[in-house]
Amino acid sequence: MTEYSDLQDRLKTRLADLLERAEVIEDDLRHPLDADSSEQAVDLADDEALEGVDDVLRAEIVQIRYALQRIENGTYGTCAKCGKDIARARLEARPIATRCIDCAE
Repeated sequence: MTEYSDLQDRLKTRLADLLERAEVIEDDLRHPLDADSSEQAVDLADDEALEGVDDVLRAEIVQIRYALQRIENGTYGTCAKCGKDIARARLEARPIATRCIDCAE
């Protein structure tokens, strides 16, 4: 068990939730367009919004996977810019943080 096992569990739970949401969005985006042209316009607008949400989810999924990888390889909690430790409070507030608070500003 690592010193970050609690954060690792939180990250894994969040990752599972995001993957589930992304799958639902992808299913929604795969639906065929309605034959009615006015309904198609609404569907296309909805699809654009869903694609934006999907992009945000996918970006967070990537960040979480990187954080989990850093936990596995022992670099989690070390600032990617200056090499100092990232404060535990910062990691608890933002588990995907890669920089200490000084370097993040």
